[in-house]
Amino acid sequence: MAAQNLLLCLTKEQTDFTEENFFGCLLKLRRENVLEKYVIRGGRRLSGEIEVSGAKNAAVALIPAVLLCDEPCVLENVPDISDVSISLRIMYEMGAKVEYLDKTTVRISAEGLKNFCVPYESARRMRASYYFLGALLGRFSKARVSMPGGCPLGDRPIDQHLKAFSALGAKCNIEYGMVDLYAEHLRGSQIYLDVVSVGATMNAMLAAVRADGLTVIENAAKEPHIVDLANFLNSMGADIMGAGTDVIKIRGVKNLHGTTYSVVPDQIEAGTFMVAAAATGGDVLIKNVIPKHLEPITSKLRKIGVNVDEYDDSVRVWVDGPLVRTNIKTMPHPGFPTDMQPQMATLLTLAEGTSIVTEGVWEQRFRYVDELRRMGADISVDGKVAVIEGTGKLTGAPVKACDLRAGAALIIAGLAAKGITEIEDIYHIERGYGNLVEKLRKVGADIQKVTSPVATMREAVSG
Repeated sequence: MAAQNLLLCLTKEQTDFTEENFFGCLLKLRRENVLEKYVIRGGRRLSGEIEVSGAKNAAVALIPAVLLCDEPCVLENVPDISDVSISLRIMYEMGAKVEYLDKTTVRISAEGLKNFCVPYESARRMRASYYFLGALLGRFSKARVSMPGGCPLGDRPIDQHLKAFSALGAKCNIEYGMVDLYAEHLRGSQIYLDVVSVGATMNAMLAAVRADGLTVIENAAKEPHIVDLANFLNSMGADIMGAGTDVIKIRGVKNLHGTTYSVVPDQIEAGTFMVAAAATGGDVLIKNVIPKHLEPITSKLRKIGVNVDEYDDSVRVWVDGPLVRTNIKTMPHPGFPTDMQPQMATLLTLAEGTSIVTEGVWEQRFRYVDELRRMGADISVDGKVAVIEGTGKLTGAPVKACDLRAGAALIIAGLAAKGITEIEDIYHIERGYGNLVEKLRKVGADIQKVTSPVATMREAVSG
């Protein structure tokens, strides 16, 4: 059950309102002996309108940012995804008040909160739990959070995060899987990131916003969700300049106040729907987007032969001819986003000719290729380079999502394929895509979510 549904159905008359029957049951199905999967009957052309939700990568930073003030904040356009549910669960378990006002609007109050330790089991379920380090350090000058989890995309150390915290005056100790930070006093400083890191940039912003003096972050990441975090913090009374460039300046303030803020639309969800429309030869109007944020994706789609019409807050994607090869290399923003690489690679299996995809950000981002091969894709991988021979067709098969964006790629493949595709391990996909089945069905996809019991070893042997 989604977080907001739980919150909307609970009333003041329910005296058994406890942690166990609240956020404790958000992920209950995954702990039970059941199997959830998507079943897709492919070959249907997508057509109609689809609306994009708020950005996952923004929301999971904005929620911890509420810890920086003692007044309630209202977040609008919040996506209904498991990473957001986990973030809100962490806030609740730490003592914050969390209330959904409607399906996409949540009110959070950290007034009087004294807890600087994030519950271990909740934090280790997602990568973005590390944003609680910066937020708690900014509020209490100390923080205790487990090492983050998330998708297995290779080595993703948090050394740049810790370097930023150290520059602000914090000391760090990592022991028994926990990261402990402590500072007698946070002071503004010059922070140079050795590599462009979205997470480290945002964590440095969270920690510096209430530090004394001026903090300058150099070689900062420039993604839209970094700008969104800066805008949110500024709406709370922070003084941040330069977000969206490689130099961000933060002049610390003593206090922040409550605010109402709408989460930026999710560029990766929008891009995923754009590719899905193209892969099925469809005609889809994708609403609630910022076309500027989609430019790297739009540019590549046009090179492949896809038509993209841009409007104020929507894009129309349609196909009236053959798809052709192209080459892609992922890079930090404003380059082609790594989170769109698996989806675009899937589209290129349907294009004419040989395409080359180079992964310039994460290791192990091609783990999904084995699953696409099950569906008839001709892809060879050498390190961070994939060579795709466009076959023009895919066939349905049973496959497994190995991470969030790989799962999205398999959905696209299933929509375009001939026959039935069954996708397991869909909890990866639900980390970043809310109401996905409903959205795709609305534009003509034949997709359903199926829940079935999983046989125990004893049942399997005796059966």
